[in-house]
Amino acid sequence: MAENNIKILVVDDEEDILTIMHDALGQQGYTVTKATNANDAFSLVESFQPDLVLTDHDMPGFSGLEMLKELRKQHNYTAVIFVSARGESNLVAQALTEGADDYIRKPFRLEELFARVEATLRVHALHKELKEANRNLQGEVDRDYLTELYNMRTMYDRIEFELKRAKRFQRPVACIMMDMDHFKTVNDFNDHLFGSFVLKEVGDIIKGNMREIDFAARYGGDEFLLVLTETALEGVKIFCERLRQAIEAYRFDNGVNHMHLTSSMGFALTDGQEGVTAKELVRRADHALYDAKEKGRNRFSEYVHGVTVMKSQKESDD
Repeated sequence: MAENNIKILVVDDEEDILTIMHDALGQQGYTVTKATNANDAFSLVESFQPDLVLTDHDMPGFSGLEMLKELRKQHNYTAVIFVSARGESNLVAQALTEGADDYIRKPFRLEELFARVEATLRVHALHKELKEANRNLQGEVDRDYLTELYNMRTMYDRIEFELKRAKRFQRPVACIMMDMDHFKTVNDFNDHLFGSFVLKEVGDIIKGNMREIDFAARYGGDEFLLVLTETALEGVKIFCERLRQAIEAYRFDNGVNHMHLTSSMGFALTDGQEGVTAKELVRRADHALYDAKEKGRNRFSEYVHGVTVMKSQKESDD
C-alpha cells in the first residue's frame, strides 16, 4: 500500500476509465482526485498540488500535450504520466520529449498501472531530494559557516541589487561596518573555541535586531557588514545605537568562559541617485568605522560627504 500523503490527479474525459483509475489508486492508499478536462485539471493542480498527474491525450478544450507544456513552464515540478488509447510512435515520442515521465497505452492492466505509478513516484521523490540538496548546498555557499550570515561574495551582489532598487524608487540604503572592540583579548585570554562562540553569538544578536528586509554578512574575522533598506538617517542612527547597547549588555558565556564586549560601527547612507557602487558604499562605511575606533570605540560614526561625523549616544554620555 502507498503512503496516503502522496497525491495523484487523474484527468480523463471518459467517465468509466476515470472512475476505475480513481478508485483503484485510492485503494492503493494514494490521495486521489479527478477532473474531466484540462481546464479543471489546472485549477486542481493549483489547489490540490498533486505529486503526479495521470492524463489522457485527447480531451475537450485542449489536449493533454498542451496541458503538459503549460505544467512544465511552472516552477514546481509535477510528474506526468500519459494514459491514452493513442499509441502512434511519433505521439509517444513527442509526449516524452515535451517532459512526460511515462506513457501508458489503453487498455491497460491495473498491475502495470500501479507499477509505473510507483516507479514514476520514486523518480519524482529523488528529483525532490536532489533539488532540496542543491538548495541546501547553495545556502552553504552563500552563508558563513560560523554565523550563518551571508559571505561577502553574496553580499556585494545583494547590495548592488538594492542600490539599483534605491535609484529606481528613491529609497535609502545604508551600509554599516561593525567591528568587535579588542577582540584579540578574547583569544589571548581564552581558547579559540570561545572566540568562535562569541562570533556566533554576535551573529545571532545582529539577526535578532534586524528586520526581514535587511541583511548582514561576516566581513572577515570579527568584522560584520550590515545593510538596512528603506531606512532614513534617523532610523539608521537608532538602529546602530540599539545594536551597540545590545552587544555591550550581553554576557558572552559558554559555560567555561565568560566576558562582556563592546563594538564600534561606522555607516554610510545613499539614496542611489549618486550612482555609488556597492564597494564604494562599503568603503565609506569602513572609513566611518575607522573614525569611531580612533575616537574611543564603543560608538558609531556617520560618513557624510567625505567627512565622518560622530553620532552616538555613547559619545554624548562621555
